[in-house]
Amino acid sequence: MIMAAGTVASRILGFVRAVLLALTIGVTTDAADAFGVANQLPNNVYAIIAGGVLNAVLVPQIIKARAHHDGGQSYIDRLVTLIIVVFASATVLTTAAAPFLVSLYTQGWSGDQLALATAFAYWCLPQLFFYGLYSLLGEVLNARSAFGPFMWAPVLNNIVAISGLVAYIAIFGADPTGQRAAAEWGADQVSLIAATATAGVAAQALILLVFWRRVGLKIRLNFGWRGVGLRPAAKAASWTLGMVLVTQVGGLVQTIVASTTVAARETYGLAVASIAASTIAWLVFMLPHSIATVSIATASFTKISAHAHEGDFKAFKADVVASLRVIVAVSAFSSIGLMVLAYPVSRVFVGELQATIALGNVLIAMLIGLVPFSFGFMLQRAFYALEDTRTPFIFTVVQTALFIGGAIAAAFTVNPVWLVATLALVNSIAITVQAVLAYRLLRRKVGRFKGAGLASAATRMLVAAGLAGASGFAALWFTGGFAPGSFALATVLGAVATCAWVGALMLAVYAVALKLFGVPEVNVALTATARIFKGITRR
Repeated sequence: MIMAAGTVASRILGFVRAVLLALTIGVTTDAADAFGVANQLPNNVYAIIAGGVLNAVLVPQIIKARAHHDGGQSYIDRLVTLIIVVFASATVLTTAAAPFLVSLYTQGWSGDQLALATAFAYWCLPQLFFYGLYSLLGEVLNARSAFGPFMWAPVLNNIVAISGLVAYIAIFGADPTGQRAAAEWGADQVSLIAATATAGVAAQALILLVFWRRVGLKIRLNFGWRGVGLRPAAKAASWTLGMVLVTQVGGLVQTIVASTTVAARETYGLAVASIAASTIAWLVFMLPHSIATVSIATASFTKISAHAHEGDFKAFKADVVASLRVIVAVSAFSSIGLMVLAYPVSRVFVGELQATIALGNVLIAMLIGLVPFSFGFMLQRAFYALEDTRTPFIFTVVQTALFIGGAIAAAFTVNPVWLVATLALVNSIAITVQAVLAYRLLRRKVGRFKGAGLASAATRMLVAAGLAGASGFAALWFTGGFAPGSFALATVLGAVATCAWVGALMLAVYAVALKLFGVPEVNVALTATARIFKGITRR
């Protein structure tokens, strides 16, 4: 709950940040796409260097290292030193290569737009160092069962970035429809948006040092990497690195294909979604995943890693199934609910009807893959707990190959107005195949999950979510549906109010349906909610 609360606070502020960014530079505009590419570059490079490695390898290795005579301190010191050196070097190199990286991830852009994206990238790429530091410090805290700081630190990141956007609007004004051409952007405008984004990431990482001290840890640089036991981590990381590289190839193809739609704005205007719209849709998509799935999987990962290390596979499977059931319960409702509310949610970010529809279509297509995405995320952590990084590589290759094939086919056959939404749909299909394959491979490795009732529970949850979605759609239709000027789309206030009351209605229907279907997870949720409400009223 502590982790989820931190994620909720962070995601709420992330929404405020995204809305302010959309108000500042729009969603289906050239400036929005330029910043979208630049701000995504450090994430892409980080993932290539160590994103999956830190998540997959460090927690099991740190848990093992705690058995050392010094409680794992020597291992941590050397690991921190290595990560700092690697990320500092990589940050310098990638920042110098900003023009090449921008050109690599775009296709068919004008010289002015490339120049603007490159200017943003020079300010954004230093985020790479702080992403690495944040992940390392946070994973060490997670391995010591101090989960809260890792989830709460992004709150500070969003506060800093929001401050920068507010300052930009106060000084330069808002431009949601892209009236300011790419060539008209000055260095002061670029730096105010991009530098504060980087400052937020830096604050997110550095605040974790405070919590390191609280658990009795300090950063002590130690360059004596030989003989400390880093080789097992490096060996386990090799497959994870390969998986990340494969994923990045898929991401590169997606970004390049999506970037080709920018040229079509001369014909179709704001109806054309591109990179920035995909980023906003991903933010909404990740909200339920981050609140529930990541929180559950992160807390469960430490437990199942310990079970695997002790050889207690009965407890291992029980914890995996318990986590999967809760994850499906949350993601099933979230996917259907957000699909019903896709256009009102999109209206919060953009004001023009064309852009609202474009963003909503991308979001709907993306949400089709939410349940299998969250399901697969937990299965991947189960393999990592078993120190098996080879199998996740295999099912990720399958998913990426399916996506790349579909993306290339879409690039040659789909109208630019629908291209980014089609890419999201292709990815949802590929993710579903990946989740099914991952589950079958895990069963082969640890045996059947006898008596778990996972398939039956998931089916009942999906049916309940469908009933909730039908009630929400009927309620929306009763109040004007999605017609231009309807209550749900006319104003931001109307869109927010619609999301609130229709969302509450769907949640109530979902809870009742789960209760009638005999899904036990709903009893736990209702009991916890009652206790929280009772505690609040007593105060």
